[in-house]
Amino acid sequence: MRADVFEQLTRALAEERLVTLATVVAGPGTGEQLLLAPAGRLAGGLSSQPLFEAVAAAAGDAMAALRSVRRSFEIAGESVEVFFEVHAPRPQLVIVGAVHTAIPLITFAATLGFRTLVVDPRTAFATAERFAHADRLIAEWPDRAFAEIALNEATCVALLSHDLKLDLPALRLTLRSPVRYIGALGSKKTHAKRVAALREEGFTDAEIARIHSPIGLDLGGRRPEEIAVSIIAEIVAVSHGGAGKPG
Repeated sequence: MRADVFEQLTRALAEERLVTLATVVAGPGTGEQLLLAPAGRLAGGLSSQPLFEAVAAAAGDAMAALRSVRRSFEIAGESVEVFFEVHAPRPQLVIVGAVHTAIPLITFAATLGFRTLVVDPRTAFATAERFAHADRLIAEWPDRAFAEIALNEATCVALLSHDLKLDLPALRLTLRSPVRYIGALGSKKTHAKRVAALREEGFTDAEIARIHSPIGLDLGGRRPEEIAVSIIAEIVAVSHGGAGKPG
């Protein structure tokens, strides 16, 4: 591995940034490597410009899926095999609203390997006793709390407060971030108020459409544990491109 690739890859891993290491494993240029982030090339290089362009596009797809993959390319009449090794941040679930549903949701998310964070300025709800199983409890308003949180491509955000005073600051920060999933609890009336407020602030319909509301798959359950199951199921479906329908 080239020194510049090793240095940049080591730094990205330490900082939990999303990167892909593309390695030519067969065909012309075997052994060449290219390290890419969502914004573009970080280090390394390929001797063929057409291959570079094809690899850069495929790396974007691999990073969007957060999944390593091997791809074949036909470049100037020759077959080239490239392995895309995706290095993603640890998945994390940020829950806004220290409500009853958040308690089992943290348990389910932790089982799936998520780092769990709960944000709520209401200290009567956001207590260490109720959320001892969360990785982090932040008793701040979302605009302050989110300044301490890396809203990256492996982040999912669940708005459970049913309160626009908490939802809107969180949405302002997440809708224009690369987070993987945004879900919001609430009735159609509540969501309509969210949408109207966001449009007034200049958010586009495409940005607003990122919000999954009502949050969770329609499983029919109404208990906090059942709602939590529906939320984590939707997060899994969105993360893997699933339809959330019977197989």
